[in-house]
Amino acid sequence: MERDEQLMREALALARRAAQRGEVPVGAVVVLDNRIVGIGYNRRECTQSPLAHAEVLAIEDARDQVGFWRLERCELFVTLEPCVMCCGAIVQSRIARVCFGARDPKGGGAVSLYTLLTDPRLNHRCEVVEGVLGDECGAMLTDFFRNIRTMSK
Repeated sequence: MERDEQLMREALALARRAAQRGEVPVGAVVVLDNRIVGIGYNRRECTQSPLAHAEVLAIEDARDQVGFWRLERCELFVTLEPCVMCCGAIVQSRIARVCFGARDPKGGGAVSLYTLLTDPRLNHRCEVVEGVLGDECGAMLTDFFRNIRTMSK
C-alpha cells in the first residue's frame, strides 16, 4: 500500500499542475517495473479536445516511452475513477492494474456506474484498486469546483 500511495502522490502532483492551468485536477501516471514511463493531466480546456483526459495522455506518453502500444505489464495510477472513454483506452492498451483515488459517481466507468475494467465479456480485464489516497484526491476536486462556483458568483 505504501508503494501505491507514493505513486498516487505523483499523480496528485500532476493534478495540481492541471488545476494551476484551470483544468479539472486529475493526474495520472503509468508505471512499468516500478518506473514511471508515462504522465498526464487533464488538458481538455487548453487543447479544446474532449479526448485530452489525464489517463489517455499518460497512456500515449507511456506508449512513446515503451515503444509499443501494448502496455501489458504496466499499472495506471489516477486521482479520479476513469470514465467510460478512459476505461476503453485502458482495456485497449492492455494495462494490467489500475489504482484510482476518488470515485466518480456521475461518470465512473470502473466501479461507480459501470465495471468495464473487470467485465468478463471484454477481451482484456485488469485488476482495479480503489481509494488510494481517496480523501485527498476527492478534496482536491471538491475544492477546485467550490472555487469555480465562488468565482462565478
